[in-house]
Amino acid sequence: MPKATLLELHAQGLGVIGDVRAEFGEGFNVLTGETGAGKTLLLGALELCLGRESSGSRYALTTDTRASALFHHDGREVLLVRESSANGRLRSSIDGLSGSSEMLRLRSEPLIVIHGQHDSLRLKSKLEILRLIDEAGGVDTSALEQARRRRVGLLQEREQLGGDQATRSREIDFLQFQIDEIDNANIVGTTELEETVEELARLANLRDSQTALIEVLDALDGDHDGAVLSALASLLQRLPAGSAIDEQRAALRLALEQARDATRELNALADPDAFDPQRISDLEERVGVLQHLSRKYGGSLAMVLETRDLALTSLERLSTAESLLQAIEQQLTELDASIDQLSRVAKRDREFAAVRLTEAVRDQLPRVALPNATLRFEVSGDDGGDAQLLFAPNPGLPEGPLQSLASGGELSRVLLALSLVTANEDAVAVFDEVDAGVGGQVAQQIGDCLAELGRTQQVLAITHLASVAAKANHHFVIAKEVRDGVAQTSIRQVAGDERVAEIARMLAGDDRTPESLALAKRLLSTPE
Repeated sequence: MPKATLLELHAQGLGVIGDVRAEFGEGFNVLTGETGAGKTLLLGALELCLGRESSGSRYALTTDTRASALFHHDGREVLLVRESSANGRLRSSIDGLSGSSEMLRLRSEPLIVIHGQHDSLRLKSKLEILRLIDEAGGVDTSALEQARRRRVGLLQEREQLGGDQATRSREIDFLQFQIDEIDNANIVGTTELEETVEELARLANLRDSQTALIEVLDALDGDHDGAVLSALASLLQRLPAGSAIDEQRAALRLALEQARDATRELNALADPDAFDPQRISDLEERVGVLQHLSRKYGGSLAMVLETRDLALTSLERLSTAESLLQAIEQQLTELDASIDQLSRVAKRDREFAAVRLTEAVRDQLPRVALPNATLRFEVSGDDGGDAQLLFAPNPGLPEGPLQSLASGGELSRVLLALSLVTANEDAVAVFDEVDAGVGGQVAQQIGDCLAELGRTQQVLAITHLASVAAKANHHFVIAKEVRDGVAQTSIRQVAGDERVAEIARMLAGDDRTPESLALAKRLLSTPE
């Protein structure tokens, strides 16, 4: 796979960075500058291009922020850009095409790895630690992974055929229950419920009207003392004789005769046999059955009948799947045995690889100022897939997870030691103050390590130590100055006398002396 190279980093409108551009070379590139000059912001600009966002760069964003990183990879250039929009949000683009921060992260992942003092995604991920072990030991688990994928596929096939024997039996019983329940209802058609409800409503209305009519007729002319017409006739007989009320007596008698005529006509309309009470009862029961099925199976008789058809199809499929299920069960049995064997082999290979990688990294620990620390790769689980990196900073102390026990500087130097033995030669390696807290001979050793790494891949390192900076192939100085009352950061590549002067500044401060200049020249002339 072709190596990745960071050709150019451009940043503008980011805190004290107005507009800076740096073109990096192959090998070991170093960035130096006084504290507060903007080195962290420049690294923040790079992280923005990679789809990330450090706390420093987050607070330094402005409406004019733009950061771009130009890589060379796989025979072509790759441009990653992040810039602020009018509404304050960050826009992302890859090779001029709009994207997202997640797309930037995915695209930049094979291009560059940033090793910061407090942010090592590589060592936080058990999968990444496992990858280091597998790559270091040449562990091939492709056959195991393929077998596991095949197993998942067989389980899905078995599930589609009804699952294992017990599950399939339960499913068959359930489908048969659904079919029997629907068949026992003897549904005539999809509109039976509506038609039955209409007939029930008609008969119920007829029943109610006949009941009311019979009650009225009984009240008017029933065989009881309270009948209205009998009472009226009796009252007419009690009227006193005399011409004075003859006219009214005649009117009441006429009304009584008319009422009797009307009652006889109503009586002709009354028919207790006009409706069948049993029919109404049967219809009510039928409506209840059909409504229950409708509610249970989708809301309509059409859905009920569709459910029945689907259940019948599924039942037929399950009933005819016995031979297929037996074949799948046999394959699963054989596959489980194969997975067990492959897992044992993978665990053995990973345990061996973990021991070899542990020994290789331990040999590098003295070179990165960790002479008394211990580091151990450990794998566990059926296939050794549960990996962790254990660390103890000093002799006699219990070991524990690296992230929990290592300081920021120790973590960076462990990453450097790891890079020396597991270097991803295809990616750019960035080290942020990996030499923090060290000096003297140890600093020179770290500089040698970075230079060694630079012979196989491009390396960028931020440092405050002259002995580290002197080992670089390319030297960039980040400086901050106030122009017209505004602080501005600049970056320039130095070589020759300018580089000697910067190394001398790192040794003795701004008060450079002939001695510091001579020492700077000697550091720069020391062969790697």
